[in-house]
Amino acid sequence: MSDPLLYRVEDGLARITLNRPQRLNAFNAELAHAWADATAAAVGDSAVGAILIEGEGRAFCAGGDVIDMATGMGGNDEIERLAQVIHSGISTLTSSSVPVVAAAHGTTAGGGLGILLASDYAVVGSDSRFGSLYANVGLTPDLSVSAQLAATVGERRALQLLLTDRMLTASEAVEWGIAAEAVGEGDAATIAAAVRTRAEEVARFWLSGAFGAYGQAKRLIRSRAERTFPEQLDEEARTIAAAFGGAEAQGLIAAFAKRSSGR
Repeated sequence: MSDPLLYRVEDGLARITLNRPQRLNAFNAELAHAWADATAAAVGDSAVGAILIEGEGRAFCAGGDVIDMATGMGGNDEIERLAQVIHSGISTLTSSSVPVVAAAHGTTAGGGLGILLASDYAVVGSDSRFGSLYANVGLTPDLSVSAQLAATVGERRALQLLLTDRMLTASEAVEWGIAAEAVGEGDAATIAAAVRTRAEEVARFWLSGAFGAYGQAKRLIRSRAERTFPEQLDEEARTIAAAFGGAEAQGLIAAFAKRSSGR
């Protein structure tokens, strides 16, 4: 039996691969715990400057494994406990100062939307589709969908997805702000490869530059709801001052000054 999640770190990039392709990478108990462990490991590793989330097979993530819920779980309490485990991984990513990119080829549905929105930059396939579909099986949003989807697309658009069985196209997902860009042409496998390549390019761009500053910019945006407007301004002032005093900024500022002076 293969591992439900693959995790590796290479040259500062932590790669989290959902690995239940036969179930469209839907979460069961094993994947839930592996997800929580992997996100904690990535964020807690000082060698990691960027995180990439991807899925094996023909889809990114279909949310929770409804069949497993119906046949392999003990009841309401276990469902709630497992949701909290997955939620802990989402919170770990969104509250961190490590930028996260998602490579979301194929279909993303249900709680998979929450996993996608836990990234800070999402690359999707030109043939990708996105939907809620919770009510199709009598369930309600989880995995941060009710919070992150509304924050991303606005309350009215979030309701359009949650109260219908509509599936957004890739271009609609970009228009709504769910995805940053849609890439790839040709068959599904070729498009999936293009999505992974582009997502890694984004991550490597962060790593090749001031990834500490990118991470702090992400943290400022992600955490802004915790503060009043004056408090947010104070946090911006504190953060830029801390960045200015760091080796990363000092080196880049010196290089900028040298280029500007023509020396």
